Amino acid sequence: MFAIVIAAAPSRAAGDPAAVVKNVVDQALSTLRNNQLPLKQKQETLRNLVANNFDFAEMSRSALGIHWRTLSANQRTEFTNVFTTFIEDSYLSKISDYRGQAVHFTGQSQLSPGYVQVGSHVTSPNGGRPIVLNYSLKQENDQWKIYDVTVDAISIVANYRNQFNRVINDRGFPTLLADLRAKSQQLADSLGQPRSGN
Repeated sequence: MFAIVIAAAPSRAAGDPAAVVKNVVDQALSTLRNNQLPLKQKQETLRNLVANNFDFAEMSRSALGIHWRTLSANQRTEFTNVFTTFIEDSYLSKISDYRGQAVHFTGQSQLSPGYVQVGSHVTSPNGGRPIVLNYSLKQENDQWKIYDVTVDAISIVANYRNQFNRVINDRGFPTLLADLRAKSQQLADSLGQPRSGN
């Protein structure tokens, strides 16, 4: 399920956000279901979908909340780079969790001009309660990009914001950055990817 969350990025094409998300979810699921595809190639395919279509700048700003305004331009860039790598690797490390789940879309609603939420739920072939996923997208230069995902009403970005706020308040921003770097390195090691640093 986690691989579906992160891989469901909108494509570069302009148009109906729900149709755009569905198109790329189909690509992601096709990649996950392809047993002939080596794991490294699956990782690279999904990473490209994420890197090209998520609004990590907006996600980073929102994840830091009030602390964002206290950072210099260089610190903001540094955090965005580290956070982006951490998010990508976190979800790519869970590719093996995929067990044939399917995604069903439930429509879309406008949050405000240029902002839309696309609803869906994930079902398991073994039954059980569907997982509700809502994708929040913003339109930028005729491209819809995802800036948050809620899983059963829990916002991924808000969850990180709560964690980051505690770390910064207790131990400072440099410690948060160091922690994210360390976790990213651990994930890179588990994925078998060299990491020269961010």
